[in-house]
Amino acid sequence: MPGVDPRRLAVRTWLEEHPDPTPAVLAAAGLVAPGWPAPWGIGAEPEHRLIVDEELRRAGVERPDNPIALGWAGPTLLAGGDEAQQQRWLPGILDGSEIWCQLFSEPEAGSDLAALRTRAERDGDGYVVNGQKIWSTWADHSHFGILLARTDATGPKHKGISYFVLDMSAPGVEVRPITEMTGQSHFNETFLTDVRIPADHRIGAEGDGWRLAAVTLGNERVSLSEGGMLWGMGPDTSDLFDEVRRAGGITDPVLRQRAARVHSEAEVLDLLGRRMVTAVLRGRDPGPEASIRKALSDGHGQDAMGLMKDLRGPEGMLGVQGPDAQAIDVWHWGYLFSRALTIGGGTSEVQRNIIGERLLGLPREPPPNPR
Repeated sequence: MPGVDPRRLAVRTWLEEHPDPTPAVLAAAGLVAPGWPAPWGIGAEPEHRLIVDEELRRAGVERPDNPIALGWAGPTLLAGGDEAQQQRWLPGILDGSEIWCQLFSEPEAGSDLAALRTRAERDGDGYVVNGQKIWSTWADHSHFGILLARTDATGPKHKGISYFVLDMSAPGVEVRPITEMTGQSHFNETFLTDVRIPADHRIGAEGDGWRLAAVTLGNERVSLSEGGMLWGMGPDTSDLFDEVRRAGGITDPVLRQRAARVHSEAEVLDLLGRRMVTAVLRGRDPGPEASIRKALSDGHGQDAMGLMKDLRGPEGMLGVQGPDAQAIDVWHWGYLFSRALTIGGGTSEVQRNIIGERLLGLPREPPPNPR
């Protein structure tokens, strides 16, 4: 096809030969995570990855719905896991057959994650884990979780943390759903009581968990901000403006100005997102730039959902909360869920601290007064 980038042509040809690929077939071709190195991906550089994304969308082919596994666990396994661990877990991550959750935050260790208290004590050829995690997204139906636990309580708090893969079906794991104001249970609390984890489920060296957690959290910020207004779980900006066009536009000048701001925010976020993709695929830690995009993206999601709420007038005051709320009225559900955006994945305040300290070189925030 004259004038068509050969990389694009190769993807189109593959899709013509596989018009309705299963997740396993898509994963085997390296197209689920094309930026990952072979054999898991195709080692695609930034422009190539964008080409793959565009061609999959054009063909109506969706990747497996496994965002925590693909966005956070997988990149960390590539960064710190050994070959046996990668062979064990990456195939299920890529084809979507094994769902993952994140077990980082605790009731007393959210923004200050290094204050976590969950303990993992060495016992023979494994560890015994006791503690509690909270805000564990999809823990109620996950096969595995990425877990931070303290293996050394004697040194600096950042130095005594290790990184594990937890089998969520292991004895002693109890998951309790948390009902949100949407009426759904997106988040959970997870209790760990004498849970045994084999030593070969530890990722990296003992005590190296904080470094690996930074890899996960950096990719988390990219993944959450790339996912659209609601982390990929609801409508995005283009859906909002499709609704506006179907309604015949906006006549109120104040609402029209708000809509212009939302549109401008979406354009800026798209450009920032391209920079983030470039950084990740070149093997660089997304760093503080990811915090910029996440902080902007979360505020944008709340702005956009608030705009739609007001555009609907009195109807926007009505809505249904419950397990089926998202199916009944995605905009009402999205408005309620958007309150979580500036908290989940690192609060907006934390993101701004990272931006100030690591990007702008400002003095570090002073520690809180001791009790």
